[in-house]
Amino acid sequence: MKSIIKKTNYILLQLVLLFAMIGNLVSCYDDKMEWGRDPYYGEVSMSELPLPLQEKISRYDVLKSYTDMILGIGIDLDLYMENETYRNIVNQNFDEITVGYHMKHGAMVNSNGQLNFTKVDGLIDKLKEANLSVFGHTLVWHQNQNASYLNSLIAPQIIPSPGESQLDVSALLDGSFTGWNRNNSAGITVVQGAGLNNGPAVRFETTTAGNEWDTQLASPEIPAVVGHAYEISFWIRSEAPGQGRMSFAGMINNYPWVNGSALFNTSASWTQITYKEVWSDSENKNVPFTAVANAIKIAFDMGKVPGVYYVDINSISVIDLDAAPAEVNYVNNGGFETGDLTGWSALNPGAGIEISNSEKFSGSYSVKLTSSSTSKNAWDLQLESDQITLDPSKTYTFSFYVKSDMAGKGRVSFPGGVEGNQYPWMNWTGSGASEAFATVAGVWTLISVELTNTSNVKLSFDMGYLPDVTYYIDEIKIVEKTLTRSSITFRSGPIIVDKTDEEKAQIIGEAMENWISQMVDHYKNDVHAWDVVNESMNDAGQLRSGKNVTEPAADEFYWQDYLGKDYAVTAFKLARQYGKPTDKLFINDYGLENSLAKCDGLIDYVTYIESKGAQVDGIGTQMHLSLSSDTTKIAQMFQKLAATGKLIKISEMDIRIGTASPTPEQYAQQAALYRYVIEAYKKFIPEPQRYGITVWCVSDHPDEHVNWLPNDAPCLWDKDYQRKHAYKGFADGLAGRDVSADFTGELQY
Repeated sequence: MKSIIKKTNYILLQLVLLFAMIGNLVSCYDDKMEWGRDPYYGEVSMSELPLPLQEKISRYDVLKSYTDMILGIGIDLDLYMENETYRNIVNQNFDEITVGYHMKHGAMVNSNGQLNFTKVDGLIDKLKEANLSVFGHTLVWHQNQNASYLNSLIAPQIIPSPGESQLDVSALLDGSFTGWNRNNSAGITVVQGAGLNNGPAVRFETTTAGNEWDTQLASPEIPAVVGHAYEISFWIRSEAPGQGRMSFAGMINNYPWVNGSALFNTSASWTQITYKEVWSDSENKNVPFTAVANAIKIAFDMGKVPGVYYVDINSISVIDLDAAPAEVNYVNNGGFETGDLTGWSALNPGAGIEISNSEKFSGSYSVKLTSSSTSKNAWDLQLESDQITLDPSKTYTFSFYVKSDMAGKGRVSFPGGVEGNQYPWMNWTGSGASEAFATVAGVWTLISVELTNTSNVKLSFDMGYLPDVTYYIDEIKIVEKTLTRSSITFRSGPIIVDKTDEEKAQIIGEAMENWISQMVDHYKNDVHAWDVVNESMNDAGQLRSGKNVTEPAADEFYWQDYLGKDYAVTAFKLARQYGKPTDKLFINDYGLENSLAKCDGLIDYVTYIESKGAQVDGIGTQMHLSLSSDTTKIAQMFQKLAATGKLIKISEMDIRIGTASPTPEQYAQQAALYRYVIEAYKKFIPEPQRYGITVWCVSDHPDEHVNWLPNDAPCLWDKDYQRKHAYKGFADGLAGRDVSADFTGELQY
């Protein structure tokens, strides 16, 4: 219909011009002209009239009519489901779709690691009506991941401190061992960086099996209260599986068993050993570990089993469980243990501020804050404390624990001012001063800063930056910072235990299998080809890493940094294991036409993957081009890829112009480059190796370019969903000729 309207308008324009010419001739009756046919040319037929470019483009058939290859299009799921014009273009012109975002880890996996298939299932049902197939994109990538969930799996474990330690470890921290007794002193040293969080550790080396006390470190006397219960604990690891014990002086049992054994076990992972209760033969049950003298000692006995052991110095603690609290918290109801919001005001409640007894860091309660769906400003979700009176001449530590159900963001402002500033930038997490702090899904994060020159102040938790996030906050404290060891207490605060590299590799490997197995199995009957690994190489042709990325985006997660070079081997094996034997499995990357070194590196990596027993069926070259792209390099890239013998796919093709308002000349250049690429693909890639061509996005409409190439015109349809000059170039490339050369000037209805 659109073509008929255009032709009708064209005819009307010709008639208007004809009548105008006749009018001019009649008015110029003084200059009579005689009309006749040119004897040298003959009759002029309608078919010989030249066609304007847009008329030619309108006469082209749908794109898939010009090729037997699979012709694909990258789509936005929501646009396809909701925009009929968009959907009709896709249905009429293409064989296969690739979902731009909604089949990626970040879209499919929630904060608990569960997959939500609802939206993609609905899309696939709609695609089946149009007889369109689905190319799976993408299983393993470093972007568009639920990084908050993955990072939560490998986050350090935070162990709350039960109180203040009575043990002075300063002589261990400085390596002097003053006051400590060493048996086998050569085998007992202090190693910086060997403890938890790269802190110091006592290193025990036992070369031959012997008595427990043959390698022993005993503490100086520790003041104690007869009858008080104590908790003695520390964290330990060993280079190989080992065993040790702790002995005491002045306790109800100086050689207590732990975990049902006289010796505790150690491994390469950090393990906490705790003595809190001991068995009483007289009472035939476990009883509190109490002191029977006014001074006690502890000793590490590591001489029984040969090996190398590390005890984290900062974790060694002797806690008097019956001592009066030494810490004064200036925040009223900072742990919300009243079971209500006493001491607090919900200034802006967002979608809700309430007490929670299901999620808490310690004690019985925390406060739960939920932002609304329209939340965007920090103050859109706001909980404020009552006024707190402090001594401006003293330094205080302000701390709290926070976690969220997804990646979140918040700040604390200080009505009344910290050093006169209500909105100070602070070093919230130790990584540098900033306006706000980030929260991690499912993981308690400790926020701790110093307050100076502060007197009358309030705490305002401003958590409204992001919509639809639920936060839990607990253990809000302001305590005086002790600068000297003027009391008998020496250590407080939580123990933070990092997971080992081996533990992280195991955890992330399990997360990868959980993701790939569910995704591939669920769509086994609907998806027959997958991008298994996406963008594995950097521009130099080396394996990509996030270790030098100083500020990764919230959805970035580098699987390879935890699983190593074989991460892709694992991914391909899993995709093959849980999919169909006939599935086509691809590795996909961008910029291969810009950097031939990257192209070579990717090819070498495919060889490596297959040397480890996995099968790679194809290589995808994305081909996000510009008008200045080097056609010589494009040809060289295709030749290199063809030499692999693999299926080769143009996987995400578009051509940037650099402006949303191109000139006709720029449109013509774009069309010529589209045609060149397709003809080069057909020229250099043997027919059995051609998987097909996918273009990335349908049109130049702004809705398609919120996150990809905004203010540009890279596609085959314009912002009004009309065919562009690029459509002709693309179709001519598929056909291998200028299709419009066969068009005539005769009217078509």
